Amino acid sequence: MAIVSNQTLNNLRTTVRGEFKNAFQGATAASFYKKLATEINSSTKSNTYGWLSKFPQMREWVGSRVVKDMSESSYQILNKKFESTLGVAREDIEDDNLGQYATIARSMGQEAVDFLDRELAKIIKGGFENTCYDGQNFFDEEHPVYAKPDGTGDPTTVSNICKNSGSDNGTPWYLCSLNRALKPFIIQNRTAMEMEAITDTKNDTVFMEDKYLYGIRYRGNQGYGLWQQAVGSKADLTKDAFEAAFRQMQKFKRDGGDPMGIRPSALVVPPDLESAAESILKMQFLSGGASNPNYNKVELIVNPWLG
Repeated sequence: MAIVSNQTLNNLRTTVRGEFKNAFQGATAASFYKKLATEINSSTKSNTYGWLSKFPQMREWVGSRVVKDMSESSYQILNKKFESTLGVAREDIEDDNLGQYATIARSMGQEAVDFLDRELAKIIKGGFENTCYDGQNFFDEEHPVYAKPDGTGDPTTVSNICKNSGSDNGTPWYLCSLNRALKPFIIQNRTAMEMEAITDTKNDTVFMEDKYLYGIRYRGNQGYGLWQQAVGSKADLTKDAFEAAFRQMQKFKRDGGDPMGIRPSALVVPPDLESAAESILKMQFLSGGASNPNYNKVELIVNPWLG
């Protein structure tokens, strides 16, 4: 029987933290959130993203600079707190039954990444009901684009929802532009994913329940970037609908009427639409033998949490 010494507890703490960190880093490389969202660090309880709507366009410098004030819009992402906790029974330490906790710690590292992917899927699916920086739903038919570059003048309403002649109440799919510094979705990190430990025998939980605690702690939240970098659709995912969404995104303009130069780079679908998406993007030749103009036109991303 092992003696539950400080050295034993330190070794366990080091193992759990190390396995968690390695698993988290490994899973992050294959995560969906890394592809679809821009990570922004936060130093307060919330961040305000007024600059999203009024970032100034480059111009020839003639005379004095033309200063464009930050938008008065108050789109905020409020940080929240999240946790997951593992209790290690003292008997397992006494009985040298510690090998299982390395595996559990690796599973917790994977869970931390899965959590970020799941939360991002909620943000994407909720884009038809949740507002972005301009006060409209992220996926909406009435985004205002103003006549003058300074955000004044009569607005024209623009849609980033793709509708088709068929059903518009089907399974949602999304066409995104992920090739810019700012992606269509934001992950706001107040603190990183941390593995903390309580191993002091004088701690109430340890003393009363005979358990040592190891837990993940995270502060942050997720939200929306530029609506112009995503088109959402509930129409049937067909070749015609995909091409319509592609053209729709390419035509988006900034205030003043100048094209934004958006180019779609990824089709994001739930598993139920994977076959339909592959028939559009992964078949090199059409049924008649002609070349498929949409072959590998954008990356296909299948997110299981969008189902």
